[in-house]
Amino acid sequence: MSRPKTSSSRLVPQQALDLIAKTLLNKGDRVIIEEPGYLGAIQAFCMFEPEYLPVTLEDDGLDLKKLEEALKKERVKFAYVVPNFQNPTGLTYSKERREAVCALFDRYDTVLVEDDPYGELRFKGEKLPYIGAGRLPHSVLLGTFSKTVTPGMRLGFIITQDKELMNHLVTAKQSSDLHTNIFSQYMIADYLAHNEYQKHVDKIIALYKGQAEAMLAAMKEYFPAHVKYTEPEGGMFIWVTLPEGQSALDLFHKAMEKKVAFVPGDPFYAGKTNVNTFRLNYTNSTPETIREGIKRMEEVL
Repeated sequence: MSRPKTSSSRLVPQQALDLIAKTLLNKGDRVIIEEPGYLGAIQAFCMFEPEYLPVTLEDDGLDLKKLEEALKKERVKFAYVVPNFQNPTGLTYSKERREAVCALFDRYDTVLVEDDPYGELRFKGEKLPYIGAGRLPHSVLLGTFSKTVTPGMRLGFIITQDKELMNHLVTAKQSSDLHTNIFSQYMIADYLAHNEYQKHVDKIIALYKGQAEAMLAAMKEYFPAHVKYTEPEGGMFIWVTLPEGQSALDLFHKAMEKKVAFVPGDPFYAGKTNVNTFRLNYTNSTPETIREGIKRMEEVL
């Protein structure tokens, strides 16, 4: 069976979220998001004043019952998901949950925006298929070179077989900045043509694997039993859940006194405050520094 023809466009990674919202949303329209969800997307969509329909993110993907309830509502313009090593939780949708989510979107014919900035950074388990790419007529796939080749060039891409939608996205892109920096595009193209891309990515994966294992080992040793956390198979993040009623924001200020920082969970929710969750990132410190940071967190927790 031949793969459906697709259209693609190059752009700054975060800009894709702005362009999709600019193209599809009017004030009061509805957007389905994961709960918790990527704060950059929530910020980008907020500019267009939508109503958010948060759907609980379970260990293996979106809550299907709540997802269908959201899809049944009027004026739902699109859903935004990060199925691989999700930001902020580090969770990955299972193959079975991906199939079920795909079936729902096929039935309700709603645009599915599938963001995959971390998918190549898998250091454990098997690679899983996309939810909608190449399968759903209104699927939009977002990707980036910022997590694999170079963050500073800020180069990413949109892929979709929905030509009408892509034409509108291109128009929105042109009205925003005419086009993405040509020099950066040539630099990335030249790098991909003359270097062992996968060998480079493998180095990143090995580095992140060691850092993640160091953080998880330290958390197992120092965190009290009532503090729960995810164990990612790739990507950059670990999501920590405190007992009900405890504010991660209060904890943040205490941790800062010990020169340890994390991201409190509040910005990852639409309309919730003083939540009992927070995000850790293991990709920018040595295993020794990670261990010391988690050890300092013991007293705070």
